[in-house]
Amino acid sequence: MSKVFKHPKDSYVISSEIVLPNDTNTYGNLMGGRLMHMMDVIGAIAAQKHCNRAVVTASVDNISFKSSPALGDVITLEAKVTRAFNSSMEIYIKVNTENMQKGTIVECNTAFMTFVAIDQSGNPISVPRIEPETDQEKDFYESALRRRQLRLILGGRMSPDDATELKALFTKKSISK
Repeated sequence: MSKVFKHPKDSYVISSEIVLPNDTNTYGNLMGGRLMHMMDVIGAIAAQKHCNRAVVTASVDNISFKSSPALGDVITLEAKVTRAFNSSMEIYIKVNTENMQKGTIVECNTAFMTFVAIDQSGNPISVPRIEPETDQEKDFYESALRRRQLRLILGGRMSPDDATELKALFTKKSISK
């Protein structure tokens, strides 16, 4: 790779789809599983743009549905890498729903997903680092290590005792004189 780092904007992806009858539940709203599928796809595309490799989904943080996109609404998904670790990348995904007739746009979902870059044999491979530029990108970058440690603890891959970033949130810092 020619760069040792990339900016979040280098991985930015945006996609829109209309909610069709086949995408809805019996109440005429977008099925949650369909939205999660769209989020997984756009997240993977952002991750692949960052590392120029095939990727696999490693984890999905909490997905809470803030509103229900309805039949005929336009769903717009935006994704970009917030932080890259050794072979994994955290992706921020934002979903808006737009009712064209009413002229309203509502944020219906956000999530962080983790993808791992793999080589031709399916083994993890290193990825370029991220250099955040905007204030939001810097905030996401700084807090990504805490989210990662929480994912690893919940997945049974890290002991809570080893989660230094999470511990720092709950322990008093000494003030030097």
